[in-house]
Amino acid sequence: MSEPQSQPAQDPRDSAATKPGSVKPSGRAKRVPKPDPVSAPASGSRLWNVPNALTMLRLVLVIPFGILLFGYGTQPTARAVAAVIFAVASVTDFADGALARRQGLVTTFGKVADPIADKALTGVALIGLSYLNELAWWITIVILVREIGVTLLRFWVIRHGVISASRGGKAKTVAELLAIFLYLLPLTGVLASARAWVMAIALVLAVLTGLDYVVRALKLRSEKPVESPS
Repeated sequence: MSEPQSQPAQDPRDSAATKPGSVKPSGRAKRVPKPDPVSAPASGSRLWNVPNALTMLRLVLVIPFGILLFGYGTQPTARAVAAVIFAVASVTDFADGALARRQGLVTTFGKVADPIADKALTGVALIGLSYLNELAWWITIVILVREIGVTLLRFWVIRHGVISASRGGKAKTVAELLAIFLYLLPLTGVLASARAWVMAIALVLAVLTGLDYVVRALKLRSEKPVESPS
């Protein structure tokens, strides 16, 4: 009497596919692309986050900073407090962008409010120092024209691409903030001369990086505009 032939073990995936109404999984699973935090529109749930709160804090700090600088700029105590406020606001300038990119919290509000807060802080500081006759007006004008010009250039090429901040631009920001901070302090002697050199470095970097932004903007404008997804 012959023994019955043994049947091979059936793969559970094959048995699942034979069930009525079941769908056999395809060989390659479709991957859902992750959302881009930069291009994603701001939602109500993500609008108020830590990076945006830091940006708003910097905007709010501009008010007492300007009052102290313009109203009591000749008093050492007021200048010292103004310097502390400027230092805290400058720290938020670096912290909000880093947190937003690291945690994927980039919002449309942040992309608009951040440069406004930056220009407001440095603009009030430079104009205030020139108002107090401690910084030449032409230096303030050159730096502010550069800052406003770069912002306009970014909007000018927004359909063609994004002009990212260069290393020179970041070095300019550091030198500019450091120079302003030193000018806010009641320094004399060698330290007073040192702050003038730091401001000179910031001025040179502002002009050079401004020209670099113009060249990069013209190159982007010559390219085909980036079509937004419908």
